[in-house]
Amino acid sequence: MKYYIIAGEASGDLHGSNLVRELKKLDGTAAIRAWGGDLMQAAGADIVKHYRDLAFMGFTEVIRNLPTILDNLRFCKKDILDFAPDVLVLVDYPGFNLRIAKWAREQGLRIIYYISPQVWAWKEGRVRSIKKVVDKMLVILPFEQSFYQKWDYPVVYVGHPLVQVVNEFRENNPAPDEKKVIALLPGSRRQEVSKKLPLMLAATRAFPGERFVVAKAGSLDDAFYAGFLKDYPNVESIRHQTYSVLNSAKAALVTSGTATLETALFGVPEVVCYKGSSISYQIAKRLIKIKYISLVNLIMDRPVVTELIQDELTVPNIERELGALLNDRARQERMQKDYAELKGLLQQQSNASARAAQEIVGFVQANA
Repeated sequence: MKYYIIAGEASGDLHGSNLVRELKKLDGTAAIRAWGGDLMQAAGADIVKHYRDLAFMGFTEVIRNLPTILDNLRFCKKDILDFAPDVLVLVDYPGFNLRIAKWAREQGLRIIYYISPQVWAWKEGRVRSIKKVVDKMLVILPFEQSFYQKWDYPVVYVGHPLVQVVNEFRENNPAPDEKKVIALLPGSRRQEVSKKLPLMLAATRAFPGERFVVAKAGSLDDAFYAGFLKDYPNVESIRHQTYSVLNSAKAALVTSGTATLETALFGVPEVVCYKGSSISYQIAKRLIKIKYISLVNLIMDRPVVTELIQDELTVPNIERELGALLNDRARQERMQKDYAELKGLLQQQSNASARAAQEIVGFVQANA
């Protein structure tokens, strides 16, 4: 069977790669054409567009890059029609994928969405259009199932794929007895790294005896990071080794997004850092209805980790919160207990990627 998968971000590439592997296990004849990255390519997908060419963050950035986005949409539609897949699998990346879904429905294509758009955060009414164009929704957050039930839209909860990814890494890479690293995870997009990394680095000066390591995004080159790191010769940096850093970390400063959940699954106390352009943030603040920005707090529905957002993301605040993570034993123990509860919520299904692949292959076979 022929599968066309669209993943437009680093996290989508990670989850998409595991999905590709599981699809190939179940379907020995699978031909998989995809938008994604190096991980999906290594897993066996034919990558036609890399996610590094798709990452536009915030309202103003999207407007500025609108011609490129429109070109990508046109190319995608033509490529899908030329490939003629048995099923179109959309992985997160809603700004692009929901547009493709609407068009694909008009072409009579079968559509599965893996990793739901965050309609529970803003524009809840988008569920109406999703119901019209998506044949099957596979969700990875436990509260999403009840959310969609409100809209009379049955979805399948497959569990969170990161649990399996982190578990496998930790099984193959035992953590050191003494963790000495403080990880800095400033994000994967140029705009967000430019906003957050300088503040994270400035805060390191308050901890001269600590070892700090910046986890570089695979989509950004070394020259980009060099401009920020040149004044911090004692701060290390690595590429393609984020999990190794987290496995050795005793604390972390992490941008919002998937990295906050990865950090928690490694059991690393963290401070969540977010800062966007002023215009984008003010627009988002008026539209987004959720109480938290980190997945850890959203899933647990309480403030497990501190979130420093926009004007609260200052060097003194980072220093204060990081100092508390390093020195407040009661806070460390409470966070570890919360992390264990979080993992339990996400492990209701043993292997999310395999479960998702089973749902996809079963759907295609039933509709062949």
